[in-house]
Amino acid sequence: MLILSALFLCIYNIRESRKAYEISQENLSELKKLIPESPKENTDIFEYEIPEDDLFAPYEEKETELYQEKIYEDVPRDDDEESEMTYIIVNEYYYCGYISLPFLGIELPVLDGWNYPNLQISPCLYSGNPQNNNMIIAAHNYSNHFGQIENLNSDDEIYFTDCEGKTYGYTVVNTEYIGGYDIESMFRGSENDWDLTLFTCTFDGRTRVTVRAQRID
Repeated sequence: MLILSALFLCIYNIRESRKAYEISQENLSELKKLIPESPKENTDIFEYEIPEDDLFAPYEEKETELYQEKIYEDVPRDDDEESEMTYIIVNEYYYCGYISLPFLGIELPVLDGWNYPNLQISPCLYSGNPQNNNMIIAAHNYSNHFGQIENLNSDDEIYFTDCEGKTYGYTVVNTEYIGGYDIESMFRGSENDWDLTLFTCTFDGRTRVTVRAQRID
């Protein structure tokens, strides 16, 4: 029975991974059509703040409503926030851009805010933004999402293109494993050591594979 249960779980994860990849690639194709070829002035904007709750409990333990059903005007905003990001709606989902990991052969749209249903579709912006060099992106450990980021090496390149058509380049600095509830460590050193963070769960859900990267011109 244990073997059958493990087999069922494996098949389920493969199916969920494949489904997520198909949805994300379909939405990425539409998103690219809507992003201008060159940067332009902001139109629709949404300001970000560091989330008060965390993404460090196992995905199955917390239920949240679909992010795309929230009304943006009702989200608390920080008047001191210096940078703003444009979002684009594709199939009722709000995207802030897309990320490219050439070494892994992965290119995925990034949802403009995280929750557990959203993570089953695409990587999500967890906090920060590229203008302030403090962006953190989270994703499920599906093989076609962030399940392979631990294989990134120092100096591997990462690119993020926002919805205004501006592309930001980064190189990997290091990979570390952070405890599942160690939120402080996830944000520590953002002003000096890294400009972009990617993270995902390990398979046991106890730690987070965390890739740090620095901005390049």
